[in-house]
Amino acid sequence: MIRNAFWHSWKIWTSIGLAALLAVDVGLAVFLGTGGRQDPAALQADRDRLALQAKLLRADVERGEKIQQSMPTAGKECDEFYRESFLDAGTGYSQIEADLGAIAQQTGVKASGFSFKRKEIRERGATEIQVSATVDADYPALVRFINGLERSKNFYLLDSLRLASGATGGIRLALELHTYFRT
Repeated sequence: MIRNAFWHSWKIWTSIGLAALLAVDVGLAVFLGTGGRQDPAALQADRDRLALQAKLLRADVERGEKIQQSMPTAGKECDEFYRESFLDAGTGYSQIEADLGAIAQQTGVKASGFSFKRKEIRERGATEIQVSATVDADYPALVRFINGLERSKNFYLLDSLRLASGATGGIRLALELHTYFRT
């Protein structure tokens, strides 16, 4: 009798398990059946979109690898720019005055009123120097002077220009520029 009861409960549990398995199979069949009914054109469009996305991602990875390979070269170029273009803090002020004076003399302008403001940039190992100056000349000479600033071996960033009429009928140019010293 105990054996019959065990056998009977085992049949019930097995039937319940098989019914659950059958329900899951039917559910999967319905799910797969509805997924397979997509329009072939929509499937093609999805495939094309994914192929394009994969191509763009591959191109991004290739660009990233090239950038990674060029990092040592870029670092050397930055160090070289820092050494060659930024003046030494010990002699920088006199070099700026000499350079601007030479550019003024070569271009035929009269430069005066040099003033400097210093700002430390500790995290970069540099000092920012704001240079203010006044230049008197005719227009073509002023253009040559600005061109000379651009071609100078020293690094200058021209911030502002203010034009006014000069005392002798020429043009007075008040300019502010920035440069940097190595620290």
